[in-house]
Amino acid sequence: MTAIILQTERLTLRMIEERDLDPHMTLLNTPAVMQHLGGVQPREVIAAKHAAARASFAAEGYGFMIMEERATGEVVGHCGLRRVAHPLAPNPTDHEIGWLVREDRWRMGFAFEAMRAVRDWGFAEHGAPHIVALTCQPNIGSWRLMEKLGMERRADLDFTDPADPEPIIQYAITCAQWEALQ
Repeated sequence: MTAIILQTERLTLRMIEERDLDPHMTLLNTPAVMQHLGGVQPREVIAAKHAAARASFAAEGYGFMIMEERATGEVVGHCGLRRVAHPLAPNPTDHEIGWLVREDRWRMGFAFEAMRAVRDWGFAEHGAPHIVALTCQPNIGSWRLMEKLGMERRADLDFTDPADPEPIIQYAITCAQWEALQ
């Protein structure tokens, strides 16, 4: 039985299942989608990320999820809430939101719709004192979405990864800032 976590007007956000690996590899693990996320990843890496998401739900009650379009049932993305996953980040205990949307669904508002629901869920249901999001400076679409979610740039949380040519930048929103948006 599929575990639905959140629903929005157009999306169902549900726990990742074994059956999601092939659609993820085909629809989400593409050069365009993965351009700012380390490039296309081997199947084992995506499988490990799916396993980590299921483990996060088991341990903390939240994690990354599959985004399905309610009208079609098609996988349109991957998103969620977790503890900061990057091993070089200076804030590993913070709650982090993240997302990716398949290329043929870009600029349709799916990421904003999903992430607004995930942000609200993180504060209202999981008591996050603040939530961060990580990206790289050239990923303008991501940091603009972070700003649209009410997040502010936190240069004090930036870091570098020798495996990535671009510095990792962070945005954050506090619970008080989120409450003021409601």
